[in-house]
Amino acid sequence: MELIILFSPLLGAIVGGFFWRSIGESQAIYLTIALLFLSCFFSWIVFLSHDAHVEKITLFRWINSGHLSANWSIRLDRLTSIMLVVVTSVSALVHLYSVGYMAHDENWKEDEHYKARFFAYLSFFTFTMLMLVTSDNLIQMFFGWEGVGVASYLLIGFYYRKQSANAAAIKAFVVNRVGDFGFALGIFGLFMLTGSINFDDIFSAAPKLADTSLTFLWSDWNAANLIAFLLFVGAMGKSAQLFLHTWLPDAMEGPTPVSALIHAATMVTAGVFLVCRMSPLMEYAPTALSFITILGAFTAFIAATIGLVQNDIKRVIAYSTMSQLGYMFVAAGVGAYSVAMYHLFTHAFFKAMLFLGAGSVIHAMHHEQDMRNYGGLRKKIPYTFWAMMIGTLAITGVGVPLTHFGFAGFLSKDAVIESAWAGTNAGFPFWTLVVAALLTSFYSWRLMLMTFFGEAQGDSQAHSHAKESPMVMLIPLGILGIGAILSGMIWYSSFFGKDYQVAKFFGIESEYHQTAPKGSDDNADKNNIDEIEEKMPPVGAIFMGPKNRVLHDAHYAPIWVKISPFLAMLAGLFMALWFYVWDKKKPAQWASTLDPVYRLLLNKWYFDEIYETIFVSRAKAIGRFFWKKGDGGIIDGTINGIAMGIIPFVTRISTRLQSGYIFSYALGMVLGILVLLSWMIFSVGVK
Repeated sequence: MELIILFSPLLGAIVGGFFWRSIGESQAIYLTIALLFLSCFFSWIVFLSHDAHVEKITLFRWINSGHLSANWSIRLDRLTSIMLVVVTSVSALVHLYSVGYMAHDENWKEDEHYKARFFAYLSFFTFTMLMLVTSDNLIQMFFGWEGVGVASYLLIGFYYRKQSANAAAIKAFVVNRVGDFGFALGIFGLFMLTGSINFDDIFSAAPKLADTSLTFLWSDWNAANLIAFLLFVGAMGKSAQLFLHTWLPDAMEGPTPVSALIHAATMVTAGVFLVCRMSPLMEYAPTALSFITILGAFTAFIAATIGLVQNDIKRVIAYSTMSQLGYMFVAAGVGAYSVAMYHLFTHAFFKAMLFLGAGSVIHAMHHEQDMRNYGGLRKKIPYTFWAMMIGTLAITGVGVPLTHFGFAGFLSKDAVIESAWAGTNAGFPFWTLVVAALLTSFYSWRLMLMTFFGEAQGDSQAHSHAKESPMVMLIPLGILGIGAILSGMIWYSSFFGKDYQVAKFFGIESEYHQTAPKGSDDNADKNNIDEIEEKMPPVGAIFMGPKNRVLHDAHYAPIWVKISPFLAMLAGLFMALWFYVWDKKKPAQWASTLDPVYRLLLNKWYFDEIYETIFVSRAKAIGRFFWKKGDGGIIDGTINGIAMGIIPFVTRISTRLQSGYIFSYALGMVLGILVLLSWMIFSVGVK
């Protein structure tokens, strides 16, 4: 069953990419869709039936060179099963949705067979992501990691006739290579220190790494902190964290189904998965975890501020993705790895639905993406409206305060914020996430109000011809809507319940976490924590040491902490109504009054301009130097000099020797014989 899950998308990619002419394009497309749904079906069986213990399925010996040994294996545990259902569910629905969305793509009027290539790319992307999440060692993970990068390059640049799409694909590829370099350094460091790249060996060596020093960049560093930081640099690139985030909004140049696949549940969540997978190492790297927490909080806030002023519907949702990823990293940074996975899990449903819903709006409006040209569409496309409404209710966090009843984002986002409070004592990350929740509510409701309410704006003909998307596009929205409503409530206890509930779900085998702690308020016997820690092996899908009290403390957060995200949501909703319903002149007035701030946000904090000045322009200058002086001046100059000078001279001499007279050739032969005889006589004489 695991092999079917893993290799069905690969089979679909091969057939769709290379053999569609033999079986027909439509048949190839339907085959890729069927194989993805088959993989999705078995993934849910694994998720619902898995007993949370770690299983390994060795496929074959892969690398055996010196001390480096790695098998190609499937590591099956709770982390893997979560990612399997997330990746295959979203991918299968995106495949189905794409049948309708790509049916009449105006970008490919000259190529009627673009669809087979598109579905092959989608399936290949899914396969590489599955290779990443099922890996049992870092080399195997890095293979999937780079495969995802290649597939994303192909998908983002799918409209390769558009210069902007080519530039976005290259930008995503290059920025991710920066992060991947740090990831590779982390792998090298772990192999140097532990002699292995297998997860079990690394996890068992984690306590020793905390007491080891490592020389790097002419300085001594704590090995655990340094390695954890380098691995997180890789996660920063893939998950678009601050400083390596600039590729994410530009990736909207790809088709909308690609945006849903990459930004909802797959590529961008790979970094969160990496940090949670490496939790046994992260627990011994407190400095690295603090850095992850602070950077995640900054990412959540800055992305939310940029989303306030964006007018492209897909870019608003893209910055929302970046912000929500910051939430996940804050949870992982404070040690609440299960909460990070909880938000990853719920986020997949409502964010995929928002992207696919945006695609339905774009489809109805003839590929218009500027929200300022929308308005009043709820009556034209009612099913899309309600799907987007469910997604908005989920991402903004609508639910009943102080209960476990609400939309998926309400429960998982609250869990993150409460964990941030418990892990930082209501410090900077906690307050930053609360403010980000307010901003998220504002720009999410702004999107809904500008798109579906008010009067029609822009091209009246586009509005008059707007109609609901076909059922093949609406069915995925309905399925994702069910997940956006129920997933948070169904699996609340498994991800954010009592310590022993989370331990059971994630297969954490420890004396402290596996059974219900004694005491009226579930407090553990703190006098025995040190003793328990010594004999607790770092096993299970995630690792939480006995001194990691974040999950426990989060449940006893004050009421004001628990209701703060809900109040922030209400404040954001009130501001959106004020600006876009009650007083529509307010946005322009505020933009004029706060013009420097508005321009800062509209220009995305000038990160692209700063990088252009510091890195891109200098890299281009170096490239031009080697092109003009090196390639043009030295290489071409030398070759051209030889071609224009020496070769013609030799040619002229050679042509004179070819007189065409027999006596000339006979004279040459006689002279040659004399030279050979003279050489033989003198060489014998010398001996």
